[in-house]
Amino acid sequence: MSRPSEADVGAKPEEFPGKAERFAVRAAVAKFLVMGFLALLIVATPVAFWIRAEAERHALDNALLFTQRVADIAIKPLMTQALLAGDGPALDALDKALESWRTDASVLRIKVWDSSGRVVYSDMRSLVGQRFELPDWGRDLLAGGPGTASLESQQELENEYELASGELVEVYVGSEATDGTPLIFEAYYDDNPVRDEQQSVLYSMIPPLLLALAALQLAQLPPAIRLARGIQNHQASRNRLLRRAVEASDLERRRIARDLHDEVIQDLSGLGYALESEELHGPPEQREVLGGARTILQQSVRSLRAMTQELYPPDLERLGLRRSLEQLVEPHQERGLMVQLLVPDDVPLGRGSSALLYRVAREALSNSAKHSGATAVVLSLRTDPHGSEICISDDGRGFDQSDGAAEGHLGLRILQDTIHEAGGELEILSIPGAGTTVRARLRARLAAPR
Repeated sequence: MSRPSEADVGAKPEEFPGKAERFAVRAAVAKFLVMGFLALLIVATPVAFWIRAEAERHALDNALLFTQRVADIAIKPLMTQALLAGDGPALDALDKALESWRTDASVLRIKVWDSSGRVVYSDMRSLVGQRFELPDWGRDLLAGGPGTASLESQQELENEYELASGELVEVYVGSEATDGTPLIFEAYYDDNPVRDEQQSVLYSMIPPLLLALAALQLAQLPPAIRLARGIQNHQASRNRLLRRAVEASDLERRRIARDLHDEVIQDLSGLGYALESEELHGPPEQREVLGGARTILQQSVRSLRAMTQELYPPDLERLGLRRSLEQLVEPHQERGLMVQLLVPDDVPLGRGSSALLYRVAREALSNSAKHSGATAVVLSLRTDPHGSEICISDDGRGFDQSDGAAEGHLGLRILQDTIHEAGGELEILSIPGAGTTVRARLRARLAAPR
């Protein structure tokens, strides 16, 4: 048997453009950078809030410590029995002692409470002598518990002079009078120093944090590029192997078709002529038997010729996909199957893509003709910038897809894996009594013209 020619094997394999491969690598790297940037934001945002909260807590701790010192050093020596009784000169003396501290420390309001909830001192004299209910933490503070500091808006009854000040730093610390009477010292500070400290800490911590995360991201970029290129090279190798497998399959089909045509069909045709001659010149009592045998033999030869035509695909590059599909449907139309072909005149596909779509059409038409009992088939092909799609729908008996591959559809299942490996999709939709639809779609990269 002669060596197959280049036309038999097919044209030079369709190569994917290097530009497309480079674009795919760039797209993968860009996606990696975008995801890294999003991860950077996701990590940096809660860290920034944590730093801000820690800076606020640190500022409040400082305010608490400072207020406790003022209560112990400046307030306690002046908390005499006269002051507790509301004596005017004693209150004036405490005002004078706290004047410089109030100016330097941004103090907005000062109050001193006794255990009954009475205000024994305040820089607002109208509050002195008023009573308010002490909360539970106030009783703990009078019993020697730790002080508290918070940053919030003041909404309580005793805060009528602080309502319009917005958020304030509110500090409560324990103190006592000169005779040992337990007291509560309360001070309200402007929140600007706390906010300034928050901003200072945040601005000093965030830049190095972002630089560290960005450096980590950049350090991961070269391995990501190498990984993307490795995956791209693997994909290209797999696609080349797939094309070789498709071409090898077509070559084997051609070899089998030639063997059938040159040997088996020729021998059977010669046997048919011999039977015809024997029927004409042989004994009359054997003519009926010989005629029946010759008819069966002729039908077998026609079936074999149809098989060789299906096995031997046309030269897709020379004829084009439309003309090749026309030749594919002609034998089915001759057998009575109504096939409607909806294919554009110019189909700009490379040989690899055309071969895959042709094989889908051949397998689906064969199943419709042999197994589905269909009387009509619609074969359509369309292309767009995103790829190409071929669809074969018949009006046959259909099958239940939950039962697995129906009779004759195993070839399509195998072809489905082949197309999936090529980056495309093949789906089989069937409903019992409502026919079967086979749809295959190839991405633009595989379907790009040579």
